[in-house]
Amino acid sequence: MYLQALATATPQRSLSQRECWEIAQRSPAVREGLTRRSQLILRTILRGDSGIEQRQFGVRDIERIFDLEADDLNAEFGHTAPALAVSALEQALAQANLTPTDLDGLVICTCTGYLCPGVTSYVAEQLGVRSNAFLQDLVGLGCGAAIPALRAVDHMLARSPTAKVACIAVEACSAAFYLDDDPGVIISACLFGDGAAATLWRGQPHGLGLRCHGFDTLHDPANRDRIRFEHRHGKLRNLLDSSVPDLAADAVVRLLANAKAQPNMPPISRLIAHSGGKDVIDAIEAKLPDYPLTATREILRRHGNMSSPSVLFALAEALQSGGPSAAEDWWLVAFGAGFSAHSCRLSQA
Repeated sequence: MYLQALATATPQRSLSQRECWEIAQRSPAVREGLTRRSQLILRTILRGDSGIEQRQFGVRDIERIFDLEADDLNAEFGHTAPALAVSALEQALAQANLTPTDLDGLVICTCTGYLCPGVTSYVAEQLGVRSNAFLQDLVGLGCGAAIPALRAVDHMLARSPTAKVACIAVEACSAAFYLDDDPGVIISACLFGDGAAATLWRGQPHGLGLRCHGFDTLHDPANRDRIRFEHRHGKLRNLLDSSVPDLAADAVVRLLANAKAQPNMPPISRLIAHSGGKDVIDAIEAKLPDYPLTATREILRRHGNMSSPSVLFALAEALQSGGPSAAEDWWLVAFGAGFSAHSCRLSQA
Protein backbone atom coordinates (compact mmCIF):
# COMPACT_ATOMS: atom_id res chain seq x y z
CA MET A 1 0.00 0.00 0.00
CA TYR A 2 1.11 3.58 -0.63
CA LEU A 3 1.15 6.61 1.64
CA GLN A 4 -0.79 9.53 0.25
CA ALA A 5 -0.62 11.96 3.17
CA LEU A 6 0.50 12.20 6.80
CA ALA A 7 -0.56 14.83 9.33
CA THR A 8 -0.35 15.25 13.09
CA ALA A 9 -2.26 17.15 15.77
CA THR A 10 -1.74 17.96 19.44
CA PRO A 11 -3.83 19.91 21.98
CA GLN A 12 -3.21 23.64 22.25
CA ARG A 13 -2.12 23.52 25.88
CA SER A 14 1.61 22.79 26.06
CA LEU A 15 3.46 22.60 29.37
CA SER A 16 7.12 22.30 30.19
CA GLN A 17 8.18 19.59 32.61
CA ARG A 18 8.86 22.26 35.23
CA GLU A 19 5.33 23.62 34.76
CA CYS A 20 4.02 20.08 35.20
CA TRP A 21 5.89 19.88 38.49
CA GLU A 22 4.40 23.18 39.65
CA ILE A 23 0.90 21.84 38.93
CA ALA A 24 1.66 18.50 40.57
CA GLN A 25 2.96 19.96 43.82
CA ARG A 26 -0.27 21.96 44.24
CA SER A 27 -2.40 18.81 43.88
CA PRO A 28 -3.83 17.22 47.05
CA ALA A 29 -3.22 13.84 45.38
CA VAL A 30 0.50 14.61 45.45
CA ARG A 31 0.81 16.56 48.72
CA GLU A 32 -1.42 14.26 50.73
CA GLY A 33 -1.57 11.04 48.69
CA LEU A 34 2.11 10.35 48.02
CA THR A 35 4.90 9.51 50.42
CA ARG A 36 7.82 11.91 50.72
CA ARG A 37 9.95 9.48 48.73
CA SER A 38 7.42 9.37 45.89
CA GLN A 39 7.19 13.17 45.83
CA LEU A 40 10.96 13.34 45.48
CA ILE A 41 10.88 10.84 42.58
CA LEU A 42 8.22 12.94 40.85
CA ARG A 43 10.21 16.14 41.40
CA THR A 44 13.48 14.58 40.26
CA ILE A 45 12.02 13.36 36.97
CA LEU A 46 10.05 16.51 36.15
CA ARG A 47 12.97 18.81 36.97
CA GLY A 48 15.71 16.55 35.65
CA ASP A 49 16.92 15.28 32.27
CA SER A 50 13.98 13.21 31.03
CA GLY A 51 14.62 14.03 27.37
CA ILE A 52 11.29 15.90 27.40
CA GLU A 53 10.89 19.67 27.21
CA GLN A 54 7.17 19.99 26.48
CA ARG A 55 4.03 17.87 26.62
CA GLN A 56 0.56 18.69 25.33
CA PHE A 57 -2.62 17.91 27.27
CA GLY A 58 -6.26 17.82 26.18
CA VAL A 59 -7.82 17.45 29.62
CA ARG A 60 -9.52 20.76 30.26
CA ASP A 61 -9.03 20.93 34.03
CA ILE A 62 -5.33 20.10 34.00
CA GLU A 63 -4.83 21.70 37.43
CA ARG A 64 -6.96 18.91 38.93
CA ILE A 65 -5.67 16.11 36.72
CA PHE A 66 -4.80 13.75 39.60
CA ASP A 67 -7.96 14.58 41.53
CA LEU A 68 -10.52 13.84 38.80
CA GLU A 69 -12.89 10.91 39.24
CA ALA A 70 -13.16 8.02 36.78
CA ASP A 71 -16.31 9.44 35.17
CA ASP A 72 -14.57 12.79 34.69
CA LEU A 73 -11.60 11.15 32.97
CA ASN A 74 -13.89 9.13 30.70
CA ALA A 75 -15.65 12.35 29.70
CA GLU A 76 -12.30 14.00 28.98
CA PHE A 77 -11.31 11.12 26.71
CA GLY A 78 -14.61 11.50 24.83
CA HIS A 79 -13.91 15.21 24.45
CA THR A 80 -10.22 15.02 23.50
CA ALA A 81 -9.67 11.90 21.37
CA PRO A 82 -12.27 12.55 18.62
CA ALA A 83 -11.27 16.22 18.41
CA LEU A 84 -7.58 15.37 17.93
CA ALA A 85 -8.41 12.66 15.39
CA VAL A 86 -10.61 15.08 13.41
CA SER A 87 -7.91 17.76 13.41
CA ALA A 88 -5.23 15.38 12.12
CA LEU A 89 -7.48 13.84 9.47
CA GLU A 90 -8.66 17.23 8.19
CA GLN A 91 -5.04 18.19 7.59
CA ALA A 92 -4.23 14.91 5.86
CA LEU A 93 -7.27 15.22 3.58
CA ALA A 94 -6.25 18.77 2.67
CA GLN A 95 -2.73 17.58 1.79
CA ALA A 96 -4.20 14.96 -0.54
CA ASN A 97 -6.86 17.28 -2.04
CA LEU A 98 -9.56 14.89 -0.83
CA THR A 99 -12.82 15.38 1.03
CA PRO A 100 -14.24 13.15 3.79
CA THR A 101 -16.77 11.72 1.31
CA ASP A 102 -13.86 10.35 -0.74
CA LEU A 103 -12.95 7.94 2.04
CA ASP A 104 -13.92 4.30 1.66
CA GLY A 105 -12.59 3.24 5.04
CA LEU A 106 -11.49 4.65 8.40
CA VAL A 107 -9.36 2.75 10.91
CA ILE A 108 -8.58 4.25 14.34
CA CYS A 109 -6.47 2.80 17.12
CA THR A 110 -6.39 3.98 20.73
CA CYS A 111 -5.86 2.56 24.23
CA THR A 112 -6.29 5.50 26.62
CA GLY A 113 -10.09 5.41 26.80
CA TYR A 114 -13.14 3.54 25.64
CA LEU A 115 -16.13 4.66 23.60
CA CYS A 116 -18.88 2.47 22.20
CA PRO A 117 -19.50 3.11 19.38
CA GLY A 118 -15.82 3.81 18.91
CA VAL A 119 -13.90 6.96 18.03
CA THR A 120 -14.48 6.24 14.32
CA SER A 121 -18.20 6.92 14.75
CA TYR A 122 -17.59 10.38 16.19
CA VAL A 123 -14.94 11.28 13.61
CA ALA A 124 -17.16 10.08 10.75
CA GLU A 125 -20.07 12.13 12.10
CA GLN A 126 -18.08 15.32 12.63
CA LEU A 127 -16.37 15.21 9.23
CA GLY A 128 -19.28 13.86 7.17
CA VAL A 129 -17.74 10.55 6.09
CA ARG A 130 -20.10 8.55 3.87
CA SER A 131 -22.52 6.30 5.74
CA ASN A 132 -21.35 3.25 3.76
CA ALA A 133 -17.63 3.78 4.49
CA PHE A 134 -16.13 0.92 6.50
CA LEU A 135 -15.27 1.89 10.10
CA GLN A 136 -12.92 -0.16 12.27
CA ASP A 137 -11.76 0.61 15.81
CA LEU A 138 -8.72 -1.15 17.25
CA VAL A 139 -8.33 -1.02 21.05
CA GLY A 140 -6.10 -2.64 23.64
CA LEU A 141 -2.86 -2.71 21.60
CA GLY A 142 -1.07 -0.06 23.64
CA CYS A 143 1.83 2.08 22.48
CA GLY A 144 2.63 -0.18 19.52
CA ALA A 145 -0.85 0.01 17.97
CA ALA A 146 -0.12 2.24 14.95
CA ILE A 147 1.70 -0.44 12.99
CA PRO A 148 -0.93 -3.21 13.50
CA ALA A 149 -3.51 -0.62 12.44
CA LEU A 150 -1.53 -0.01 9.25
CA ARG A 151 -1.40 -3.76 8.71
CA ALA A 152 -5.21 -3.86 8.89
CA VAL A 153 -5.34 -1.15 6.21
CA ASP A 154 -2.93 -3.16 4.08
CA HIS A 155 -5.32 -6.12 4.17
CA MET A 156 -8.24 -3.86 3.21
CA LEU A 157 -6.36 -2.44 0.23
CA ALA A 158 -5.21 -5.88 -0.89
CA ARG A 159 -8.90 -6.69 -1.31
CA SER A 160 -9.89 -3.28 -2.76
CA PRO A 161 -6.81 -1.64 -4.35
CA THR A 162 -8.71 1.43 -5.59
CA ALA A 163 -10.09 2.30 -2.15
CA LYS A 164 -8.99 5.33 -0.17
CA VAL A 165 -8.48 4.47 3.49
CA ALA A 166 -7.60 6.71 6.43
CA CYS A 167 -5.75 5.36 9.45
CA ILE A 168 -5.47 7.37 12.68
CA ALA A 169 -3.57 6.69 15.88
CA VAL A 170 -4.96 8.89 18.66
CA GLU A 171 -4.34 8.96 22.40
CA ALA A 172 -5.60 11.18 25.22
CA CYS A 173 -3.01 9.97 27.70
CA SER A 174 -3.89 12.76 30.12
CA ALA A 175 -7.33 11.15 30.47
CA ALA A 176 -5.60 7.99 31.73
CA PHE A 177 -3.36 9.54 34.38
CA TYR A 178 -3.25 7.80 37.74
CA LEU A 179 -1.03 8.45 40.73
CA ASP A 180 0.19 6.34 43.65
CA ASP A 181 3.49 5.34 45.24
CA ASP A 182 4.47 2.77 42.62
CA PRO A 183 7.61 4.09 40.83
CA GLY A 184 6.35 2.90 37.44
CA VAL A 185 3.07 4.75 37.91
CA ILE A 186 4.96 7.92 38.88
CA ILE A 187 7.26 7.65 35.86
CA SER A 188 4.24 7.20 33.56
CA ALA A 189 2.74 10.47 34.81
CA CYS A 190 6.01 12.20 33.89
CA LEU A 191 6.29 10.85 30.34
CA PHE A 192 2.97 10.82 28.53
CA GLY A 193 1.20 13.48 26.46
CA ASP A 194 -1.69 13.66 24.00
CA GLY A 195 -1.67 13.56 20.20
CA ALA A 196 -3.03 12.12 16.97
CA ALA A 197 -1.45 11.14 13.66
CA ALA A 198 -3.54 10.57 10.52
CA THR A 199 -2.38 8.79 7.39
CA LEU A 200 -4.11 8.27 4.03
CA TRP A 201 -3.44 5.14 1.96
CA ARG A 202 -4.19 3.75 -1.49
CA GLY A 203 -3.35 0.59 -3.34
CA GLN A 204 -1.38 2.47 -6.02
CA PRO A 205 1.30 5.19 -5.72
CA HIS A 206 -0.14 8.62 -4.92
CA GLY A 207 0.89 11.67 -2.94
CA LEU A 208 3.97 10.98 -0.82
CA GLY A 209 4.34 7.72 -2.74
CA LEU A 210 6.01 5.69 0.00
CA ARG A 211 5.24 2.00 -0.07
CA CYS A 212 4.52 0.35 3.31
CA HIS A 213 5.14 -3.41 3.42
CA GLY A 214 7.08 -6.20 5.14
CA PHE A 215 5.00 -6.22 8.33
CA ASP A 216 6.23 -8.29 11.26
CA THR A 217 5.26 -8.73 14.91
CA LEU A 218 6.40 -10.25 18.19
CA HIS A 219 4.31 -10.89 21.28
CA ASP A 220 5.47 -12.23 24.61
CA PRO A 221 2.57 -12.77 27.05
CA ALA A 222 5.02 -13.96 29.71
CA ASN A 223 6.03 -10.31 30.09
CA ARG A 224 2.49 -8.93 29.85
CA ASP A 225 2.54 -7.46 33.36
CA ARG A 226 5.72 -5.51 32.65
CA ILE A 227 3.76 -2.91 30.71
CA ARG A 228 -0.01 -2.72 30.49
CA PHE A 229 -3.08 -0.96 31.84
CA GLU A 230 -5.07 -2.29 34.75
CA HIS A 231 -8.17 -0.84 36.44
CA ARG A 232 -8.11 0.72 39.90
CA HIS A 233 -11.18 2.49 41.27
CA GLY A 234 -12.60 2.68 37.76
CA LYS A 235 -9.49 4.39 36.41
CA LEU A 236 -6.80 3.15 34.06
CA ARG A 237 -3.52 2.55 35.91
CA ASN A 238 -0.37 2.06 33.86
CA LEU A 239 1.99 -0.70 34.92
CA LEU A 240 5.55 0.16 33.84
CA ASP A 241 8.39 -2.09 34.95
CA SER A 242 12.04 -1.05 35.05
CA SER A 243 12.83 -3.89 32.62
CA VAL A 244 10.85 -2.25 29.78
CA PRO A 245 13.84 -0.49 28.11
CA ASP A 246 15.70 -3.79 27.78
CA LEU A 247 12.56 -5.63 26.67
CA ALA A 248 11.97 -3.03 23.99
CA ALA A 249 15.56 -3.06 22.81
CA ASP A 250 15.68 -6.86 22.61
CA ALA A 251 12.42 -6.92 20.63
CA VAL A 252 13.68 -4.29 18.18
CA VAL A 253 16.91 -6.24 17.65
CA ARG A 254 14.96 -9.44 16.93
CA LEU A 255 12.55 -7.78 14.51
CA LEU A 256 15.36 -5.97 12.70
CA ALA A 257 17.22 -9.26 12.28
CA ASN A 258 14.07 -10.75 10.75
CA ALA A 259 13.74 -7.80 8.37
CA LYS A 260 17.36 -8.02 7.26
CA ALA A 261 17.01 -11.75 6.64
CA GLN A 262 14.26 -11.22 4.06
CA PRO A 263 15.69 -12.16 0.64
CA ASN A 264 16.07 -9.68 -2.21
CA MET A 265 15.27 -6.62 -0.12
CA PRO A 266 17.14 -3.29 -0.09
CA PRO A 267 19.31 -2.47 2.92
CA ILE A 268 17.69 -0.64 5.82
CA SER A 269 19.29 2.78 6.11
CA ARG A 270 17.17 4.37 8.85
CA LEU A 271 15.27 3.17 11.90
CA ILE A 272 12.27 5.17 13.11
CA ALA A 273 10.95 4.08 16.49
CA HIS A 274 8.22 4.84 18.99
CA SER A 275 9.45 7.41 21.51
CA GLY A 276 8.88 5.31 24.61
CA GLY A 277 11.18 7.39 26.80
CA LYS A 278 14.81 8.43 27.12
CA ASP A 279 15.87 5.15 28.74
CA VAL A 280 14.14 3.16 25.99
CA ILE A 281 15.82 5.16 23.23
CA ASP A 282 19.20 4.84 24.95
CA ALA A 283 18.77 1.05 25.26
CA ILE A 284 17.90 0.65 21.57
CA GLU A 285 20.78 2.83 20.39
CA ALA A 286 23.19 0.94 22.65
CA LYS A 287 22.30 -2.32 20.88
CA LEU A 288 21.99 -0.80 17.41
CA PRO A 289 24.61 1.98 17.28
CA ASP A 290 24.41 2.19 13.48
CA TYR A 291 20.84 3.52 13.72
CA PRO A 292 20.70 6.80 15.65
CA LEU A 293 17.11 7.62 16.61
CA THR A 294 17.32 11.33 15.84
CA ALA A 295 13.67 11.85 14.83
CA THR A 296 12.45 9.73 17.73
CA ARG A 297 14.41 11.80 20.25
CA GLU A 298 13.11 15.03 18.75
CA ILE A 299 9.49 13.92 19.08
CA LEU A 300 10.09 12.87 22.68
CA ARG A 301 11.62 16.30 23.37
CA ARG A 302 8.70 18.26 21.90
CA HIS A 303 5.76 16.03 22.87
CA GLY A 304 6.77 13.35 25.38
CA ASN A 305 5.55 9.80 24.86
CA MET A 306 2.15 10.01 23.11
CA SER A 307 1.73 6.23 22.99
CA SER A 308 0.51 4.92 19.61
CA PRO A 309 0.84 8.12 17.48
CA SER A 310 4.49 8.62 18.48
CA VAL A 311 6.06 6.49 15.74
CA LEU A 312 4.06 8.33 13.06
CA PHE A 313 5.08 11.69 14.54
CA ALA A 314 8.68 10.47 14.25
CA LEU A 315 8.07 9.47 10.64
CA ALA A 316 6.63 12.91 9.86
CA GLU A 317 9.71 14.47 11.47
CA ALA A 318 12.06 12.27 9.43
CA LEU A 319 10.25 13.07 6.17
CA GLN A 320 11.00 16.78 6.67
CA SER A 321 14.46 16.07 5.26
CA GLY A 322 13.25 13.70 2.50
CA GLY A 323 12.39 10.02 2.31
CA PRO A 324 14.40 6.89 1.58
CA SER A 325 16.25 6.64 -1.70
CA ALA A 326 15.34 4.06 -4.33
CA ALA A 327 18.26 1.88 -3.18
CA GLU A 328 17.32 1.72 0.50
CA ASP A 329 14.45 1.25 2.90
CA TRP A 330 13.39 2.89 6.12
CA TRP A 331 12.10 0.72 8.94
CA LEU A 332 9.37 1.60 11.45
CA VAL A 333 9.11 -0.12 14.82
CA ALA A 334 6.79 0.34 17.81
CA PHE A 335 6.34 -1.59 21.02
CA GLY A 336 4.26 -1.70 24.17
CA ALA A 337 1.55 -3.62 26.01
CA GLY A 338 1.52 -7.33 25.61
CA PHE A 339 4.61 -7.31 25.70
CA SER A 340 4.52 -6.78 21.96
CA ALA A 341 6.46 -5.13 19.17
CA HIS A 342 5.61 -4.46 15.53
CA SER A 343 7.50 -3.32 12.46
CA CYS A 344 7.23 -2.56 8.74
CA ARG A 345 9.34 -1.29 5.85
CA LEU A 346 8.96 1.96 3.94
CA SER A 347 10.26 2.09 0.36
CA GLN A 348 10.14 4.53 -2.51
CA ALA A 349 7.25 3.70 -4.88
